[in-house]
Amino acid sequence: MQKICKPFYWPPSLLLKQAASALFFGYLVGWRRMPEWFFRAGFKAMPVSAGAIGMGCIGFPSHPAWEVTSACNLKCIHCHASGGQRADDEMDTKEAKQFIRDLAGVSDFRMLVYTGGEPLVRQDIFELMEYSNSVGFKNVIATNGTLIDDRVAQELKKVGLVGAAVSLDAPNPEIHDFVRNSSRAYELAMRGIRAINKAGILLQINVTAMEHNFNLLGEIIDVADQLRSSIMLMYQLVPVGRGQGIEDMTLDLDQNKKLLTFLAEKQKTAHTIVEPVAGPQYWPYLLEKNGMTSDIAISFAEKLFHGCSAGRGFVYIKPNGDVWPCPFVPVNCGNVKQSSFLKIWSDSQVFKNLRDREKLLHGKCGDCRYNYICGGCRGRSMAISGDYLAEDPSCFIADRPRPRKKLVDIKG
Repeated sequence: MQKICKPFYWPPSLLLKQAASALFFGYLVGWRRMPEWFFRAGFKAMPVSAGAIGMGCIGFPSHPAWEVTSACNLKCIHCHASGGQRADDEMDTKEAKQFIRDLAGVSDFRMLVYTGGEPLVRQDIFELMEYSNSVGFKNVIATNGTLIDDRVAQELKKVGLVGAAVSLDAPNPEIHDFVRNSSRAYELAMRGIRAINKAGILLQINVTAMEHNFNLLGEIIDVADQLRSSIMLMYQLVPVGRGQGIEDMTLDLDQNKKLLTFLAEKQKTAHTIVEPVAGPQYWPYLLEKNGMTSDIAISFAEKLFHGCSAGRGFVYIKPNGDVWPCPFVPVNCGNVKQSSFLKIWSDSQVFKNLRDREKLLHGKCGDCRYNYICGGCRGRSMAISGDYLAEDPSCFIADRPRPRKKLVDIKG
């Protein structure tokens, strides 16, 4: 089949922006192992971050994540998708392939994340990955890891999988198994991680920070290093889906600050590159920590750091075809069974609102000079206030003067 997606290395400016983002980030945190990371993982990470235009929430913009099924073999206490049983209205194979082909029509998209639920319980998952690979997508999977062994890892490699994000909620089986509601979740996830490494697929570790594991996050990063993880996404619990049942386990303003300051310090000696999810204040915090608060410095940072990416490069598609800005912003912008994805992506008023931070964000987020490199967590704003454009109640950044006059075009 003819490739539709552009290759991840074209234009070459994308690779330069990815490298520049990592280098600038490494400078801001004083990352001592950055040269080692570039040598061992940097080039391997390029296809995984295919099409990225910088660093932001959920890793980077621009890319789609597709919840291929709500079915799952686990029932984790914090699952934003309330994974469990397959929904009756999930896209079938034919509909899914048409959707993939439509998705490939967005020129910024080069990589597709398969998530769930647990994507590996979907019977046609390998067929779908083979198809998305045939149209030019680099495939990435977000998984609990429990269904991956050497055979499955090799099959995933054959259908174009370049990265596997495995969830790990603790450095020990006791807490991880508790969160995952399974007595063997940790053991089987470790088997999956070994198989992923053996197959030569880039390993990413996903962690959800909450009260249950807050004091163990340093140990989890150490374990990730031992497992040869190249990337870590440090999620914060957002009370959506099944997470609403443990809302008291979410991090408050003080804990958000404590987490992000901890990550900046821990990154100095960590091998894996750790990026926060639902904590976009990380980027202005790093700038202020290094005294880089001039208009020129902020304008430069805007080209590399994008903060919250919901609807602004990142998009989330539900099993039935509903299109959301983010898994934590459950606002339906349209359905791909009823309209082309490209039309939804370009015409949805919700997406237009999220892309115009300077004019439309409310409260302190709208007034903040960092609204383009942070923008506040739209998911947390939605969960707390019911308004996805509201100010982020967990923000700890004190310096919030009104937006300066923009010096450069940040869209380049």
